[in-house]
Amino acid sequence: MWMDTKARLLPDVITGPDQDFAASVIDGLSLPRKSLPCRFFYDARGSELFEEITRLPEYYPTRAEIAILETYAAEMAGNTVENAVLVELGSGSSRKTEILLGSLRGLAAYVPIDVSQSALAEAKQRLSGSFPTLPVRPIIGDFSQRLALPEDLASAEKLGFFPGSTIGNFPPPAASALLAAMRELLSPDGRLIVGVDLKKDARALVQAYNDAQGVTADFNLNLLARVNRELDGSFDLACFRHEAIYNPREGRIEMHLVSCKDQAASVRGRWFWFHAGETIHTENSYKYTIGQFQELARTAGWHRGRVWTDAGKLFSVHELVVG
Repeated sequence: MWMDTKARLLPDVITGPDQDFAASVIDGLSLPRKSLPCRFFYDARGSELFEEITRLPEYYPTRAEIAILETYAAEMAGNTVENAVLVELGSGSSRKTEILLGSLRGLAAYVPIDVSQSALAEAKQRLSGSFPTLPVRPIIGDFSQRLALPEDLASAEKLGFFPGSTIGNFPPPAASALLAAMRELLSPDGRLIVGVDLKKDARALVQAYNDAQGVTADFNLNLLARVNRELDGSFDLACFRHEAIYNPREGRIEMHLVSCKDQAASVRGRWFWFHAGETIHTENSYKYTIGQFQELARTAGWHRGRVWTDAGKLFSVHELVVG
């Protein structure tokens, strides 16, 4: 996160409605090892590209998680009381949620939380057609920040839903802190259903993030295109290439944008220099064993519940319990 001192140093560069984006980009590109936060992938174009990624033959997580939900949704929903609230964090299109909603009865409300107003509006319209009696109460916000539910829903029993292995985008200490914040949001009697990608052969992991059609490359490069569009950037996208590697020591996939030559690019008039081969680190995706994730959840105050996996043991969905 950016610091107030940065704002004082660059007031003309980072003011305005896109202040967080501008400050995060300038801060990240000023580091000795340049990086950009992955949360900025998801503008309208980025969200479209990610939906394409989920349908790629190499990208197994979405298919595996959907298979788990289709098989076990009734079990996941089984302990949910009448007039409970389903809270989804980082809901996006809410397409996986429809599977779970099909097994939930008598909900007081579904509360999707996402930074994208357009995604929330589309999801609300679609779900209103599929579940006409379900109140849909969207919240525009960043689930990684402290959030509060509407007052009339705060005392209801809550079921949290956090699919897609988004938890893997956070380093373990930050993931633990996020899980602790979710526990606070869903207390006192809540549960959390969370998707977690499993450790597996490194080749399968790398292929999932280096698809043959180049959609993931376009998704990664769109981050620079967004900087150009929204922050008066001057990046030449043809002079950067996508790279995804597996870091076995950290247990994570890393996505990078690699400079193809010595070059410079500007953001809001501030210049940054890149050596040939230098990278901008854009995303991590941590992978866990079932035991490793359960231990991570324990450090955040959760009690472990049931665990479901697909037939190929590629992906896992965990039930975490507050009390």
